[in-house]
Amino acid sequence: MSDVCAIIAIVERGRAEEIVKAARAAGARGATVSFGRGTSDNEIKKFLHINVESSKEIILILTKRSDLDGIFQAVVDSGKLEEEGKGIAFVLDVPKMVGRL
Repeated sequence: MSDVCAIIAIVERGRAEEIVKAARAAGARGATVSFGRGTSDNEIKKFLHINVESSKEIILILTKRSDLDGIFQAVVDSGKLEEEGKGIAFVLDVPKMVGRL
């Protein structure tokens, strides 16, 4: 098992840049940002005949376990993720990895 973890955060579009900046200040070496579309409210939108796309930014940060807590907290704080509706963040173990951090 490697000592690498993945921090994944899903936030509203336009918010990733400030979160990545805070993560880098906390020790992250980099991040990957991609775009997605949320689906949690689609049934209600269909019922009400509303067409609203819920654009999201997905942030992926690979880090050593020893640096995890500080970087994760920077993501949570800068994204205000403890406030309802601001997004989510979670951590996954990376059991195998090729390449260097």
